[in-house]
Amino acid sequence: MSLTNLLAISLGAILTNNFIFSQFLGICPFLGVSKKTDTAIGMGLAVTFVMGLASAFTFFVNKLLVALGLEYMQTVAFILVIASLVQFVEMFMKKAMPTLYTALGVYLPLITTNCAVLGVALLNVQSNYNFIESVVYGITGGLGFLLAIFLFAAVRESLEFAETPKCFEGFPIALITAGLLALGFMGFSGMVVWQ
Repeated sequence: MSLTNLLAISLGAILTNNFIFSQFLGICPFLGVSKKTDTAIGMGLAVTFVMGLASAFTFFVNKLLVALGLEYMQTVAFILVIASLVQFVEMFMKKAMPTLYTALGVYLPLITTNCAVLGVALLNVQSNYNFIESVVYGITGGLGFLLAIFLFAAVRESLEFAETPKCFEGFPIALITAGLLALGFMGFSGMVVWQ
């Protein structure tokens, strides 16, 4: 494990393999919570926290499952771990940040079913990452999610004041904007970090 490898994993998770724009994971909260930047940042931070913790916990759960010969139970076990972590985050936010907890509303429990969180755990296993690489991938994948949802929320806030044709008002222009942002992030896929 080298610093160069960790940097490559980080840049890949944030830019080239962004969960939203490249892998199309986590689209539900991305579209649902991205109307205001403050709630988008809160959701992004919560997802980042859960992704980092989920990567750490599922690494050890996966080691246990492999040792017991129960690799086929990965998805079920990972979902249970993620659901438990989300309950922990929800209780913490309710106590520590009640205004953000109220603002996120129903979207906070949706982290449990956020396929990006499950995706990071499964991709860690598929990529054969060690513990540090798994945690780095989880946290930077969450930061990529945060970047994507923040940029999209900022654009959506601006679009409220823009003149758009009647047929594009609301959700249609949001989908077009998401597509354009995805095209922008696709430009990072040809990026060579070092040779």
